[in-house]
Amino acid sequence: MKRAKFDSVISVSRLRSIQVLMGLLFLYFFLVTLEIPLISKLGFGLESYELISTPFDNNSKFSRLNSVGELSQDPVFPSKVVSRRAKMGLSLPHRKMGEFKKISGLIFDEKAFDSFDKDEFSELHKVVRDAFVAGKKLFQDIESGKVQSELMSGTQNRTESCPDSVSLWGSEFVAGGKIMVIPCGLTLGSHITVVGTPRWAHEEKDPKITMVKDDDETVMVSQFMMELQGLKTVDGEDPPRILHFNPRLKGDWSGRPVIEQNTCYRMQWGSAMRCDGWKSKPSEDTVDGQVKCEKWIRDDDDHSEESKATWWLKRLIGGRTKKVSIDWPYPFVENKLFVLTVSAGLEGYHINVDGRHITSFPYRPGFTLEDATGLFVNGDIDVHSVFAASLPSTHPSFAPQRHLEMLPKWQAPPLPDEPVELFIGILSAGNHFSERMAVRKSWMQHPSLKSSNVVARFFVAMHGRKEINVELMKEAEFFGDIVIVPYMDNYDLVVLKTVAICEYGVRTVAAKYVMKCDDDTFVRIDAVMNEVKKVHSGRSLYVGNINYYHKPLRHGKWAVTYEEWPEEDYPPYANGPGYIISYDVAEYIVSEFEKHKLRLFKMEDVSMGMWVEQFNSSRPVEYVHSLKFCQFGCIDDYYTAHYQSPRQMICLWRKLLNQGKPRCCNVR
Repeated sequence: MKRAKFDSVISVSRLRSIQVLMGLLFLYFFLVTLEIPLISKLGFGLESYELISTPFDNNSKFSRLNSVGELSQDPVFPSKVVSRRAKMGLSLPHRKMGEFKKISGLIFDEKAFDSFDKDEFSELHKVVRDAFVAGKKLFQDIESGKVQSELMSGTQNRTESCPDSVSLWGSEFVAGGKIMVIPCGLTLGSHITVVGTPRWAHEEKDPKITMVKDDDETVMVSQFMMELQGLKTVDGEDPPRILHFNPRLKGDWSGRPVIEQNTCYRMQWGSAMRCDGWKSKPSEDTVDGQVKCEKWIRDDDDHSEESKATWWLKRLIGGRTKKVSIDWPYPFVENKLFVLTVSAGLEGYHINVDGRHITSFPYRPGFTLEDATGLFVNGDIDVHSVFAASLPSTHPSFAPQRHLEMLPKWQAPPLPDEPVELFIGILSAGNHFSERMAVRKSWMQHPSLKSSNVVARFFVAMHGRKEINVELMKEAEFFGDIVIVPYMDNYDLVVLKTVAICEYGVRTVAAKYVMKCDDDTFVRIDAVMNEVKKVHSGRSLYVGNINYYHKPLRHGKWAVTYEEWPEEDYPPYANGPGYIISYDVAEYIVSEFEKHKLRLFKMEDVSMGMWVEQFNSSRPVEYVHSLKFCQFGCIDDYYTAHYQSPRQMICLWRKLLNQGKPRCCNVR
C-alpha cells in the first residue's frame, strides 16, 4: 500500500517535471524566434568597448577576437561582425552613436603629469597640459554664463573708440615699437600714407636674399618692409602678416632691385608675388582693373619679353661677374624722400609711390579688412610720419550673421546608428566663421554626406578672444557639425585636434576610414573614396601626398631644434591639408595618447607620419601617395585643393555640379 502511494507520487512528480521542461523549451524557442539577446544577461561583457579598443595580439599574426568571440583578420572596423551582432540581437558598443557630441570625448588627465619626473615629458607635453587646464576653465566659464556677463559689461563700458583717422610723427612711431595701432581695422576705401627715406646701403655677410658664393664675400644691402598685421587676431604667437611689402633697393638673388609681396596665412608664408621691373602680362588677372606690377625697366616696349629672356640668359651664364647698373626709375632711391600710399580696394591692396601706381596685391583668404589692426615698418628706412584715414567709424562686430546663413538646409544630418565608411575631421579656428560656412555650402553638400555614409565635423579649440567663443557655441548648437576640443588654441598644438579627430572617428561614428583636412581644403569625396578602395580590403592604410626623406630646418624662423626633433630625417608623412588613415591606426593613436605614451611634435602632419611609422613596426601599413592631394593651391583633376578662399570653395563646387569635372577657380 505504501509502495503504491510512493509510485503514484513519483509519477505525478515526473509528469510535472516533463511539463516544466516542455514549458521551458517552448519559451526558449519563442524567445529565439523573437531574437531577444538573452546572451547579454550571462555576463560575457558584450557591452564593453572591446569592439573599439581591443589591443592587438602580436603573437597571433595580428589577429584579434571580435565582440562575439570570432577571429577577425580585418584591421579596419569589422563591419561583418557588426552585421552578425545585429542578427543575433546584440547591441553595438557603447559609443553614443547617433547622439550629437559638441565636446570632444578625448581624455586628457592633467594630474597624470604630477606623478612623473620633470624630464618624463617634453616641453610640448607641458604646454599641452597648461592649454587643457586653461581651456577647460574657459569652457566652464562660458557654460556657466560668466563670460557672457563679462562681455555685456565690457560692451556697456567700452572706452575704445573708432577714429576715422590716426596719425603719428616719426618719433612717436619709433617710440611705439614701429607699430601704429589701427583700433578698428580697415574698411573699403581706407588708405594709409607713409613718408620715409631709405637709408644708404650697408655691407652684409651672407644675407638671406642674395646668393653669395664666397663665405668671406660681402654685398651691399638696402631694404625695408611694411606690413599690415592682425594684432588682435591671435594670442601668444606672432601676429599674421595680412600684407607684407618688401622693397629691395640693391636687389636680391636676381641681381636687380625688386619688390616682393606676400602674406603669412595661419603661420604659413604663401607664394611670393615679385615685381622685378617688367609689367604684368595682359593675360594675368588684374586687381580692381589695375595690373599687379607696373613696368619700370627702360627698354623698348616692343622687345620687353625678349629683353627679359636675354637678361636672364646672360645672368645664368655670367653669374655675378658683372655689376648691374641701376638705370631705370625704381620707385625707391637711397637717401631720397618718398610718399607711399596703400589703399584698400574691392579686390586687393593698391600701392602708389609719389603719386604713381606701382603694384596691386590681391586679397588672400583667411582675413578680412577689419583684421588689419596694425601697421609695422622696419628695416633700412627712416619713417617721418604715418597717416591712416577713411577708417571704419564703428567697432567691428564679430557676430556670425556677417558670415553665417542660419538656415536649416545647412544643418548637419543626425549621426547614423550604424558605423560609417568615412569620417572627415576638419581643422578650424574659432574665428573662421566664413570658412566653415563655405565648406557647408560646397563639398559638405555631397550626397554621401546627406545619406550618412560619410560624416564630416569641424574641430575647434578655445579661442583667445572670449566673444568669439560665445559666438562659436551658438554656431555649434545651430549647425550641429562642430566638435569643441577644450584647450586654448595654439599653432604648435594643432596636433591635439588631429588626435581628437581620431577619437571621434573611432568612438562616436566607428568609421572604417578617418580623414583629416583643413577648413580651406576642398575635398572631392568620390575621388578620395576611390583612392582608398585601391587598397585591398582589410589592410591598414595611410593615403595622401606623402613626403619621403624630408629633413627638419635647423636655422631660420621655422627652425626645429634638436631637443624638439633629434633625428636627422622626418619619417614619411602626408601633407597636412588632406590625408586618410584606417580605423586601426586611428584607434592606436587615441589609445597611446590617453596613456600619455604618444610622442607629440608641433608639426601636425609630421606627427601623423611618426605615429603611422610606429604602428607600422608591429602591423604592416600600406602607404599610398598621390600628388592630387594638393599641398599648395589647386590642380585640375584634384582630389583635394588647398588654400581655397570661401569664394573659391563655392566656385569649385559649382564647377563640379555644372561641368561634372574637377576644375580650378582663380577668383579670390
